[in-house]
Amino acid sequence: MIDTHSHIYLEEFDKDRAEVIANAQSLGLKKVLLPNVDASTIDRMHETEKAYPDLCLSMMGVHPTSIKENYQEELVVARQYLDKRKYIAVGEIGIDLYWDKTFRHEQMLAFEEQIIWAKELDIPVVIHCRDAFPEVFEVVEKQLDSQLRGVFHSFTGEEKEAQRILEYESFMMGINGVVTFKNTHLRETLLKVPVEKIVLETDAPYLAPVPHRGKRNEPSYVKKVAETLVQVYKTDLDHIIAHTSDNAARLFNL
Repeated sequence: MIDTHSHIYLEEFDKDRAEVIANAQSLGLKKVLLPNVDASTIDRMHETEKAYPDLCLSMMGVHPTSIKENYQEELVVARQYLDKRKYIAVGEIGIDLYWDKTFRHEQMLAFEEQIIWAKELDIPVVIHCRDAFPEVFEVVEKQLDSQLRGVFHSFTGEEKEAQRILEYESFMMGINGVVTFKNTHLRETLLKVPVEKIVLETDAPYLAPVPHRGKRNEPSYVKKVAETLVQVYKTDLDHIIAHTSDNAARLFNL
């Protein structure tokens, strides 16, 4: 299995990160991909990657909730790192209008600029979209071409959003613990999404799957996501793991 989206470098894991990593590896996780948040998280992310080089791989980008008046300063830092070394993706980037719509315009500008970087560098984008599908689609479709590829991380949209993403040939949907929640429509939505378009993720420490909902999430819990997809697609666990791992390896050039 591959956890394509995990913030295990955050302070929530400072007391037991080694144990969390060991749990993940004992369940057969081969890679844990680390999305950046902003300038304040880069050192922590790199330190975690350096400590677990066979497992962890970093991305670089600026999260939409970190886009404020000074967003250009954040972009300059991210770009400097992208110019220094290789990353597996530009992420986590996108638009989030759930908490605050104040910087909607700036978020759209920053999102597009980072998409352009990904195309220049020939790496995928990892898109955060919360209460912002119209804005995200508008920006993506301005830049959509044969070079642009990526994943809609933590996809929780409805069938109409899923169908639109499926029209972007080189995009996947990242599925995490939300698919296990009782009150989600996501399982029904996924009936129209081929497993070839799915990657597994946790978004640890957030969005822990049932039966851990409300507690800290961790990479090993990605198995609960895979087990729920077994029920959705009426197949077996090996099938889900093989397809989602292959999808992730292809998308992120692992």
